[in-house]
Amino acid sequence: MTSTSDNDIHIACEALLVEKQGIQELITSLQNDNALSAAFNQTVEKISTLQGRVVLTGIGKSGHIAKKIQATLASTGTASFFVHPAEAAHGDLGMIQPGDVVLAISASGETAELASIISHTKRFGIFLIAISTNSKSTLAQAANISITLPRSKEACPYGLAPTTSTIMQLALGDALAITLLKKRDFSASDFGIYHPGGRLGSKLKAVRDLMHTNQEIPLGSPDMPILEAIMEMTRKALGCIGIVTTEGLLVGLITDGDLRRTLDKDIRKLTAKDVMNTNPMTVQEDILAAEALRLMNNNKHPITCLFVTNQQHQPIGVLHIHDLLRAGIA
Repeated sequence: MTSTSDNDIHIACEALLVEKQGIQELITSLQNDNALSAAFNQTVEKISTLQGRVVLTGIGKSGHIAKKIQATLASTGTASFFVHPAEAAHGDLGMIQPGDVVLAISASGETAELASIISHTKRFGIFLIAISTNSKSTLAQAANISITLPRSKEACPYGLAPTTSTIMQLALGDALAITLLKKRDFSASDFGIYHPGGRLGSKLKAVRDLMHTNQEIPLGSPDMPILEAIMEMTRKALGCIGIVTTEGLLVGLITDGDLRRTLDKDIRKLTAKDVMNTNPMTVQEDILAAEALRLMNNNKHPITCLFVTNQQHQPIGVLHIHDLLRAGIA
């Protein structure tokens, strides 16, 4: 590596260290600054009980940060959208309704373009939350809740390009989203509802989304002749059959492997109860398909199908390894 390259890495690391210090100052302030912690807690309480939407707004670099925070809130269960301040003054104010909360971000708190949105919140009694670095600014003074970030050194050597300040805004937005997520008991399954596309969406599918149901479930009784059980397995083509009582309770499972282990016997004399596994692994329909895959692979002898049962231990579905493969999970 050349000395020029060494210098470039040094400059990059110095910038990251300055931004790291800004994050640390934000953490310290949240822990020790009563005004900041109170404002954050009030914001969490307001948004967590909100019936309307959270409207993010900001311009310039703060606007870009506001868009990212809005996207994170939306994907973690908080109804939200972004309104550009300039577009707001030309008709988009109609998107902001009573019952919503406006979360406005401006480092200085004196962004002229926010004037129309501030006036709109006052005219219609819409709750306004400000994130800035100046508690005496126009935005902070107009807000119902003012979150004042600590003034930290920018990574820009001239102190002009927003760097540390925007990192702190973004970090606070992430902290807010995660706090709301935890407060609402927002689960991985819930997360999957908002991320149905792509590989992430596949990993967050629940068993209920992939399992075979109703007439596709291969079922038989304990006294069923094993040859009839084989016919049922062949018809349903899942490589297994669930054995149920007259009350519909799952009491056993027969797989292709179980059948192979009986080849040294006269199968014409066998019934399902002679062959079945009396303690098959089962899952509930609401667990993630990725978790079901882990269970199938963690078994001492990996299995290819799982029966899905309800609280009464009645079969309501079957999940096959091929279903996971098709969904891009396995």
